[in-house]
Amino acid sequence: MDDNSTLFRPFDMGKLRLPNRITMAPMTRNLSPDNIPTEQTVEYYRRRAAGGVGLIITEGTCIDHVAASGYPGVPYFYGEERLAGWKKVVDAVHAEGGKIAPQLWHCGGMRRAGTPPEGDVDGYAPSGMCMPGKVNRHIMSQSDIRDVVQAFAKGTADAKAIGCDAVEIHGAHGYLIDQFFWAGTNVRDDEYGGSLANRSRFAIEIIEAAREAVGPDYPICLRWSQWKQQDYDARLVDTSEELEEFLLPLSEAGVDIFHCSTRRFWEPEFEGSNLNLAGWTRKITGKPTITVGSVGLSADFIPLPGEVNFREAEPASLDELVQRMEQEEFDLVAVGRALIANPDWSNKVRDNLSSELRPFKKEMLETLV
Repeated sequence: MDDNSTLFRPFDMGKLRLPNRITMAPMTRNLSPDNIPTEQTVEYYRRRAAGGVGLIITEGTCIDHVAASGYPGVPYFYGEERLAGWKKVVDAVHAEGGKIAPQLWHCGGMRRAGTPPEGDVDGYAPSGMCMPGKVNRHIMSQSDIRDVVQAFAKGTADAKAIGCDAVEIHGAHGYLIDQFFWAGTNVRDDEYGGSLANRSRFAIEIIEAAREAVGPDYPICLRWSQWKQQDYDARLVDTSEELEEFLLPLSEAGVDIFHCSTRRFWEPEFEGSNLNLAGWTRKITGKPTITVGSVGLSADFIPLPGEVNFREAEPASLDELVQRMEQEEFDLVAVGRALIANPDWSNKVRDNLSSELRPFKKEMLETLV
């Protein structure tokens, strides 16, 4: 299939207007010394905007909470110098005609005490667990929960203040919000634990506080997933009925776009339907959705045995992606490793130059280019 034009139709939901349907997926790079975006960071995102990406979702950037970070060298989204660094990124993306949303992140129980620069601060988790059954992290109090909710709201307000076009709240992949969602790591006996509705309360309070901080017209995206990095086979829900129970309160709280993280975008979510997770989410909520998962590549990202980096992969056909988008299964598509390998991926696909696309190699993660 040579006609990829459906990927390049404008997207307009009122709050957010994009020139095409291509988004850059958030990918942690660990290349921000002192947790400040550098000039290399600015150029990294600028090149993707110049290369035709409609919406850039940044790597995870930590909110203003003492235990938010779990990895060295990740950027933070608070403090005058750090926000000034992000403002340079925003301005560079806008100068190329792109739009940008920071992904606001709290690592929760994935943090280990000793991670710099906070040092001995322990990871925070709903029940003190990073992995089901292993209580070896700080168990969050009601006061801790309130502090984190307000930190997400502050990050959202700061995103709007420095000119970001939207914000994405990271509720996926076994990090803090997802640790509340997941029954395996949330065994609380208060209003934040037990039922799926109670386990969603923390996320709903974050979304409501963020919405209050920026008003009704600022786009808020929520990234969520069934799988966890602790357990790739984990699931929050097993049926479309459970999915509806999970999603509608989040939608009503103020989510505008759902970023539905899967390892392989083409896989059906439930038996009896070909819809993927983004397709089901769109059908249930009526809200725009982003699909993601090995787009344009021959293999998913899961590292091979003995390795820790994203898996290497060759360019692959977009035929099924285009067909699904033509059927309006989802609204936007997030591209990850292919955009690390090819800053101009979007323009090359638009211009039918896919034969010029480079494969993704793990050494590409060592620098920002």
